[in-house]
Amino acid sequence: MDPLSRVTCSVTDSVATVVLSNPAKRNAMTAGMWRELPELLGRLAVDPEVRALVLVGEGETFCAGADISSLRDPGDTGGTPQELAVRAEEALAAFAKPTLAAVRGYCVGGGSQLAAACDLRFAQEGALFGVTPAKLGIVYPSSSTRRLAALVGPAATKYLLFSGELIDTERALRTGLVDEVLPEGQLAKRVAEFTRVLVSRSQLTQAAAKEFADGRTDRDDHWAEQARGSGDTAEGVAAFLERRAPDFTWNA
Repeated sequence: MDPLSRVTCSVTDSVATVVLSNPAKRNAMTAGMWRELPELLGRLAVDPEVRALVLVGEGETFCAGADISSLRDPGDTGGTPQELAVRAEEALAAFAKPTLAAVRGYCVGGGSQLAAACDLRFAQEGALFGVTPAKLGIVYPSSSTRRLAALVGPAATKYLLFSGELIDTERALRTGLVDEVLPEGQLAKRVAEFTRVLVSRSQLTQAAAKEFADGRTDRDDHWAEQARGSGDTAEGVAAFLERRAPDFTWNA
C-alpha cells in the first residue's frame, strides 16, 4: 500500500477523529484503507475513553470515492472491491457511539457511502456529493441502497443512483443527506462545539436511541434493564434539580 494512503486516528477530549488520507487522489479509498477502517473502528469501539467519533478527510476534501487503480490489483484486496467497501460501511454503521462525518470538498462514491453510514453529516458550503456507480456500470450494494433510501427517501436515492450527478450542499441539506451546512472556515469549530455536547450526554440514551432509530427494536427489555442498573437516570434528575452538569457513568 502507498505509505501516503492511510487511515489515521487521534483521540482528544473523548472524541476520536478518524482521518481518511490519500492526498494525491483526493482521499480516494485504496484497498488497504478499506481494510484498515473496520480494524480501527473495532479498537475504538472498546475504548472506554471514546464517547463520539468524527470522520474527516485530510485537507480540503472528504473522499473522492474508491481508488480504482488500487482496487484493480487482486493481490492487494483481500476481497472484491465492493466487499471491502461494504465491510467498512457496515463497521461504521454498527459503531455503538455517535458518529459524525465532517465534509469538505468532494464526498463522492465510496465517500458518500461512508458519510451515509455515519449518524450525522455536517458539511462546509461548497461541498459536493454524489453516488456514482452508474458511471462505472457497477451495481450498488443493496444494503448501501437501503441505507441511502432511509436517509433521503426513494426518489432522491433514484436521482443520485440513476444519474451519478453531483449535488451541492443546498440540495443535500434539502434532501436530508446532510444535517447542517456551515460557512467556509466554520466547520471545524461547529463540529468541536457539537461533539462537546455529545460527550456530555448519556451514552445509555445515545446507544439505545441509535439502535431504535436504525430499526432494531428487539432489545427493549435489554435497554430497560440497562437503564435500571446504570444510575444515569438518577444522576440526570439530580443534576437538573441541583442545576449542575451531570456526570453520566454508563459506558457502551
